Amino acid sequence: MTTFPTRPPLSSTARTSPTRKPQRYAADREALHAVLDATLVCHVGLLLNGSPLVLPTAHGRDGDTLFLHGSTGSGNVRAAAAGAELCVTATVLDGVVYARSLNDHSMNYRCAVIHGRAALVTGEERKEHALRVLSEHLSPGSWDYARRPNRRELAATHVLALDLDEASVKIRRGDPSLDDADRESHSTWAGVLPVHSVFGAPVPASYVPAGTATPEHVSARVSRRTVRPPS
Repeated sequence: MTTFPTRPPLSSTARTSPTRKPQRYAADREALHAVLDATLVCHVGLLLNGSPLVLPTAHGRDGDTLFLHGSTGSGNVRAAAAGAELCVTATVLDGVVYARSLNDHSMNYRCAVIHGRAALVTGEERKEHALRVLSEHLSPGSWDYARRPNRRELAATHVLALDLDEASVKIRRGDPSLDDADRESHSTWAGVLPVHSVFGAPVPASYVPAGTATPEHVSARVSRRTVRPPS
């Protein structure tokens, strides 16, 4: 029987090791990939001119590499391209948790945190590949439908590659906690209010001629959840 090498577990460093509630941490890379693939926006944090800065950005994953991009005129993108230390987070909110006590109210979620320094993606072919990964994650089918970036647009865009070498995943699911002091509060409701993200009906731009059909790769996403509920 043919055997295949298994992927190494997530890193265990001072920045990725759990400090509380270790039972909520996942150590397998599949959990990390699942969170990144389920989210359309991540938040990139870094120090810029001595001050912390956290900005939302689109992302795309190719294996164990996370691609980010932005304008060459952006200060935070230039800093990241120059090797600034980054902290990238991606979160899926699955539900609001209502407990019998306010102290135990919580959220069901899946969250990934990645640390590291990004490398600037160079070369037209490599940049186009990374931008395709980004495009197909956010808007599947668009790469082969819309006009692709020309050389001027490529030159004005920095594409960053961040290895998923140092990362952690934390997950909460299930019922709210029940404190001993609240066990007899039978009239107080407790439970979970699920949260789902869905796509609505496509709205054509004002300059699109009337009667222009919505492409299949857009209409196919209508009312489809942007995130899958945890198994």
